[in-house]
Order: sequence, then C-alpha cells, then structure tokens
Amino acid sequence: MAGQGQAGNSGMEQLILIMNKLQDACSSSGTAHKFDLPQIAVVGSQSAGKSSVLENFVGKDFLPRGSGIVTRRPLILQLLYNPSAEYAEFGHQRGRKYTNFEEVRQEIEAETDRLTGRNKGISNVPIMLRVFSPHVLNLTLVDLPGMTKVAVGDQPPDIEVQIRNMLLEFITKENCLILAVSPANSDLANSDALKLAKEVDPAGTRTIGVITKLDLMDQGTDAREVLENKLLPLRRGYIGVVNRSQKDIEGRKDIKAAMAAERKFFLSHPSYRHMAERMGTPYLQRCLNQQLTNHIRETLPSLRSELQTKLLAMEKDYQAYANFSPDDPSIKTKAMMTMINQFTDEFTQSIEGSGEVSTKELSGGARINRIFHERFMYMLHQTESDERELRKEISYTIRNVHGIRTGLFTPDMAFERIVKQQIMRLKEPTLKCVDMVIEELINVVHKCTQQMASYPRLREAVETTVTNRIREQETRAKTQLMLLVDIQLAYMNTNHEDFIGFANAQQRTESTRKERVANQVIRKGYLTLNNVSLMRGGSKECWFVLTAESLMWFKDEEEREKKYMLPLDGLKIRDGESRGLFGKKNVFMLFHSEGRNTYKDYKTLELAAESADEVDSWKASFLRAGVLSERESRETDELGEDPTDSDGPGQQPDSLRDRQVEIIRSLVSSYFQICVSEHKDLFPKIVVHLLVNCPEQDLGSTDPQMERQVETIRNLVESYMKIVDKTQRDIVPKTVIHIVVNELKDFLKSSMLAQLYGGYDQNQLMEESPEEAQRREETLRIYKATKEALKILSDVSANTTHTPTPPPVKDDWIQPDSMPAPQPPTHGRRTPVGGGPPSQPPPVAGRPAVPSRPAPSVPRPGGAGAPGGQLPPPMVPQRPTSGTPPIPSRPNMG
Repeated sequence: MAGQGQAGNSGMEQLILIMNKLQDACSSSGTAHKFDLPQIAVVGSQSAGKSSVLENFVGKDFLPRGSGIVTRRPLILQLLYNPSAEYAEFGHQRGRKYTNFEEVRQEIEAETDRLTGRNKGISNVPIMLRVFSPHVLNLTLVDLPGMTKVAVGDQPPDIEVQIRNMLLEFITKENCLILAVSPANSDLANSDALKLAKEVDPAGTRTIGVITKLDLMDQGTDAREVLENKLLPLRRGYIGVVNRSQKDIEGRKDIKAAMAAERKFFLSHPSYRHMAERMGTPYLQRCLNQQLTNHIRETLPSLRSELQTKLLAMEKDYQAYANFSPDDPSIKTKAMMTMINQFTDEFTQSIEGSGEVSTKELSGGARINRIFHERFMYMLHQTESDERELRKEISYTIRNVHGIRTGLFTPDMAFERIVKQQIMRLKEPTLKCVDMVIEELINVVHKCTQQMASYPRLREAVETTVTNRIREQETRAKTQLMLLVDIQLAYMNTNHEDFIGFANAQQRTESTRKERVANQVIRKGYLTLNNVSLMRGGSKECWFVLTAESLMWFKDEEEREKKYMLPLDGLKIRDGESRGLFGKKNVFMLFHSEGRNTYKDYKTLELAAESADEVDSWKASFLRAGVLSERESRETDELGEDPTDSDGPGQQPDSLRDRQVEIIRSLVSSYFQICVSEHKDLFPKIVVHLLVNCPEQDLGSTDPQMERQVETIRNLVESYMKIVDKTQRDIVPKTVIHIVVNELKDFLKSSMLAQLYGGYDQNQLMEESPEEAQRREETLRIYKATKEALKILSDVSANTTHTPTPPPVKDDWIQPDSMPAPQPPTHGRRTPVGGGPPSQPPPVAGRPAVPSRPAPSVPRPGGAGAPGGQLPPPMVPQRPTSGTPPIPSRPNMG
C-alpha cells in the first residue's frame, strides 16, 4: 500500500521526509526558529473521533483517552514508512525507541502533565512523535485539542477562548491544510470544525472534510448528500470513516478487524456502496498523503523564498558555530581572543560614539558628557549659599574677627575665611561627579559583555577584571581632585587678573546701595485719577505704584499694562476738592513748584481715595519718597533750610531708619507706661521682644558701616568664587577623562588579555552554558535541515505527478432547502478527491453494478465535444485539454 502511494511521486515523498526533519528541528528549538511549513492540522470538537482516525492510520492504540479534554498540547504526528520495523520515537527523547505503544500513550500523558499540570490546562508547546511502520504512508499531521464550551474541574473559565486561540495559531497559516472532523450523528450545519475552518479559509482551498460515526446515525437517515459534496460543499470534498465504538475500544477490539468492519459497512450500505472505494480510513490516508504532497508542490515558490531568507539570517550564527569544537584548545583560544577584541572595540566605540548610534536614547560617551556639563554644573550651583545666609555668615565672621574691638576697616581675614568655606563645599559635588562617571562606565562594560552571554564564566571574569581596574582608577581620580581642591585652599591669589579687587568691590557696593534705594517700592494700591475728560467719564480707577524716584500707574494690579510714569523730582503735594456733579471727595493733588505741567496738559495731578485715612496714608508715603506738602515746604523756606540737604526732610527715608525710629518710640512709650503703672517687669520684656527676638539680619543692618563691610566682602567672595568655579568646571572633566577613561581604554588594549590568561583557567573560562550548547546544536541542525530542504526543492522536477486544487463547485447545484440558514456556502462543485475523473467502483459479488447516468450533451467552445462524452457542467470556466482531464458532469437529479 505504501509503496504504491509513493511510486509515482518519489521526489515529493522525499520532500515530505525533509519537511519532517525541518519540522522536528523547529519543534525542538522552541520559538527561536519557526517556519510556516506545509502540514495538516486536525480540528474538531471533543469526542468527534479525531483520535480514532489517527490511531486507525497507525493501526495501534497510542493516544490518551477519557472524558473532557484529553488532547491538551498539540501533537505533531509524523508517520514514516519503514518496511523493516515498527516503533515510535519522541522528539524530547531522541534515540529511545518505543515498541510498546501503550508506553507511548503513558509518555504522552506524562509529558502533557509535565508542562500543563494535572488540572486539565492547555499549552501551545507541541509534542513531537514519529511513528515508523510498514503500514503507513509518509504523512505529517498536527492533532490539536478538541473545541469545548464549558470549563471542567480546575480549568480556567476562558478555556474555550484559549483553545480557540491555539487552533487559530496553527490553521491561520496559509501553508496549513485543515482536516475538519465532524460527527455524522450531529447537525453538520452546526459543526464547530467547519465553522472555524470557514473563518480562516473562506475560499475553501485548504479544508478537507472528514465525516465520522456514520454507523451511529438514526435509522432511515444517511450522509449521502454530504459525502457526495452536495450539502455544504467543499472544494476538496468529504471522506467518510467508521471508527471503533466506545464498546469496541473498551473491549480491546483489534484495529485491523475494525478496518475490515469499516470496509464491509461501506460495501453493504445502500447509500454508500456506490462510493465505497472513496470512503474509509485507507482511502483517507492515501488522500491526505496525495493532498499534502500536492500542497507542498503548490507552496514551493513561497517556501523556497522563506527558507532562503531564514538561511541567510542564520548564516552568521552558523559560521560562528560550524568551526567551534568545545574540546579543541586552539579553537577556544581563538574564540576567546576574538571576543575580547570585540569587547574592546565595542567599548571604545560606545565611549567615542563611533559605532552603532542609537536613535532612541543617550548611551556611553554621550551620557558621560551630560554628567560633566549638566549634572555636575547643577550640583555646583546647589553648593552656592543662599544670599541671606551668606550675608549672615559674613556678618558673624567680621564681628568675630574684630572681637571686642570696633573695626574701622573691612578685615581681610573675614574674606579668606568665607572663601575657604565656599571652596570646601566643592568637594562633595566633585566626588559625586566621579561616582556617576564610574557608574556609567560599569554600565557600558556590562552592556558590551552581553556578546559573551554564551560563556558565563568568561563574562564574569571580564566584568570583574575591568571593574576592579575602574575602581583603582576611581581612587586615583578622587585623590587627584581632592588635591586640586586643597591647592585652592592653600593660597588665595588676590592678584588674579579676573579678581575684582577691594577698590572695585567697594565701588560696586556703593552703586548697589544707591540702585537698591532708587528701586525701593514704598507703596502700592488703587487710586482714582480725576484728570480724565468728561467724555471718558471724568475719572478712572488705576493701580498706582510709588517708588523712591517715580509714581507709576497700571490698568490693574497685575502690572502688565503701564499707563504712565511720573518722576518725583520737583513735585509737591497738597489737599484738594473735586469739582463736578458728584460733590466733595477725598482728593490730594501733585504739582510742580515751578508751575510747569505735571501730567500731560494738566498743571496738577488729582488723585482721590475712598477715605480720608487712606489719603493721609498716601500723603505720608509721598513724604517718605521726598515729596513735601505745600505747608511744610513753606516752613522749610522760612527757616532757610535746603530741602535737599542730607539732614533735612528732603533726604530720601530708608525702611531700616523707619524701623529704628519705631523701636525707639516703642521703648520710650513703654518706659513711661512702666513709670506710671509701676509694672516694673514689663520694660525688660519689651526690650527682649524688640531687640533679642527680632530677626538677626535686621539687627545687623542697623549699622551702616557693617552693611558696607558685608556688601564689600560679599562682592569679593563672589568674584573670587567665580574664578574657582570656572577652574573646577574645567579641570574635573579633564582629570576624570585622563585618569579613568583613557587609562581604561589603554588597559583593555594592552593588559586585560594577559591578566585573564594569568589569573584564570582558559578551559573553565570557555565552558559553554547549557543553554548556549543547546542553541548551538539546534542552530546547526536547523541550518543543515534548511539547506538540505533547499537542495531537495531545487531537485524536485516540475514534471512530478501533481493534481491541482479542485475548482470551486457551482452554487446552483446546491438545493436551497438543504442549506443552513445562517451561512449559505458560496462554493461551487468539486473534483473528486484524487484529481482524476470519478470512476465507477467495480461490481461487488452478490449485487449488480451501479449503472452510469449520462448528462445532457453541452457543446464545448469551437463545437468539439469532450473526450468520451464527459462534459463539464454549465458556467464552469474551461481549462486546456492538454492538462488535467475534463471534469465530468453530474446528472440532473430533478
């Protein structure tokens, strides 16, 4: 039987064998190398008879049986014709032959439980099983779990979805034929297998129908129309089989006897005896063998292209593994030197940016550069003292230097003490900068050693050696940088060309004080401006800002839109009354003493407030800004005093002076209250509250000479620290690069290999990890199998025996009332499976032969009839007569 099936198509049969080898390699290698190989996947619902069909192919009971989900992992079943012996072999137990097929069943169950457990869970990792037998044809099938609706036992609630996803993972591939198994004793229109196949193969080019349990149909019913491909037709048609019943299986009925009973059933049944030669398990096996070989033949171009692509992708790994021998010391030495050189080059390229440049993130040298010019600069900025804290420190230092004396000059010692303190703060960010660079270098080393993952001991040794070297250079770099800081502390070079000097610092102090007084804001608030024309309302409320030099007003308190700025030079203030229809308001006016216009064309600027108290408050604020009232101005003139004299009221007041006056006034008032009320303990408490508990910076600011000294030293410190910071920002990156990075690159190129040879055993370093050894073997096996498959593909003759895919069947052949309502099929008629014209079975002894029923004659194009009177049905596209014989028509049953 097997020999006859292979005789006419030996090239294709050889291709099936090499496909099996390639599939074996793919299955053992997991997900690393997967090809879309031509195969047949068996799908169907639970208890549809899938396992019985496969056991009939082999002629042995070897598949697990029971209730619920029995097949919980895909089983890749390779049937291999072997005329001399019959045995089975698992892909995960290479070399072990099973002659007892009961042990095969037990091993399938054990291997399934090993991965999925005993809770009826499923897994998409396949089990590879090869069966060598003289009773099989070369064939590869994938037995998939049966479709179910309800979870059983400890199964997850979504078991239906999991099984469906697993089935789709296999049958959605274009190179996979679908063997849809459906029981005859259930409604074929509701077949889960056909429904799923329809989803992924709507054209029906990959689906083969199998009808089981024909002997269990109700009396008076049959599946003749289905098997004749009239009901729910498929392009590849249907094949009926009769499996052993549950009673036969429990009674250990021999499969050979069951197949003889199957043959007798089809020959004796009145509905099936005319097609008995195209029914049964032997015919199904021959049909699948022919369909698979034909399918491989059709997919040769795409398969060859895919295999060539995979071969090129594996070429680099194959070249690395092909000449490698784990036991050859010379090869180990060469491989070790190669990997060390690759590591050195990759590390250097990562630091210098000359290798593969990432477009997603910073790496290597770019990250170190960011540490120098962003992180380090930010840390230096954080060391700068707060302005208030710095002034307080300077004030304390000046007082401590003076001791009990009252200093007349700014002490140099205070400047030196403050500068040294600031320089000492540079040590911490400098050390942190080195730590961050070291950490980044170690990360680069770890990334570059990933190529050594196949040799974990070598990788560990390289990382340890390089890391130790980095740590040694880290110590050197930190020592050198701390020495540079100590050098800065050793001598204050006040003759530096960039240093501001004492005279310039004092000059800057005076200009800063004047600028601060000039820009001092005295008061803010809303006032009504009456110098507005009646056409615009006669008045307008604005936001006024009074400083020591000017009066500005804005649209609102956000101070974005400035309306006007009025200088205070020469201005005076007096009370006034508004004129108009709205009666008397609280108004005051600003005017020039020389009679000039004050605001635009107005001699006076009239401003109004909500209350008299608010007007008095504004007038007091103007007085602080040096704007005298008209009455005070006259009194001053009568006394012959100059308002601009430093001791006169024309002097611009200072907020600090106001606080001092207020403190003195409070003390005097408190003293008199004590004297009157005889509260002798109140005066000390007031003194403590006003003098001791008040902010220290306010106390320090009460002495103008101290303020000038503090400001002068602050300017000197700021100037000198700019010089030191500039030097530190320049010297730290240079020192780290020179001592750590450049020295490490020299070490990798000159000394690391010698240290590895001297400190480690080479044989131990080059020991492969178990995963790498397995990967190497699988890569070599897959590469060789792929190359051999390409060779076989190139040797396959285009003239090998081949039956094309049957054409679509015609929809008008289908009876409308026999179609399922939800999904009427759209396929046409089919060619009988096997590719040739249907032939009448030979007469069986004891019964007459089935008479032939000729169809009406339909002329072919050109007026010539088909040979032998066999004509195609209407509306079917014609094919050349030089190829496949013409398709016979079926008689009109109407």
